[in-house]
Amino acid sequence: MRNLTKKEAAIMGYFWERGALFVRELRELYPDPKPHFNTLSTQVRTLEADGFLRHKTYGPTYQYEPAVSREAYQESTLTTVVDKLFGGNSYLQVVSAFVKDAKITVEELKELIAEIENK
Repeated sequence: MRNLTKKEAAIMGYFWERGALFVRELRELYPDPKPHFNTLSTQVRTLEADGFLRHKTYGPTYQYEPAVSREAYQESTLTTVVDKLFGGNSYLQVVSAFVKDAKITVEELKELIAEIENK
């Protein structure tokens, strides 16, 4: 699964939050100035072609819905980052880097360990 661009991530955010939408409904969710309908429609069709969205046909128009959950996308993206930056599936190195950079505290790690042990 490829990474989303900033604009594509914004579009997918609307679908993940709202579910199925027609392009005109999607456009209405944007603040002013709203993107042009045709531009947004092209972006949505690209996301569909890449497997992020699927559609249902209603007469001459399509209603799009997520084909990939937010969680599945996040997991795929995280796996890609770990593979690229840490040479494989070394999530321990990732956690270690967060600890060294003070992005996660010892208390937070203890909470995480307790959560894992309770599952």
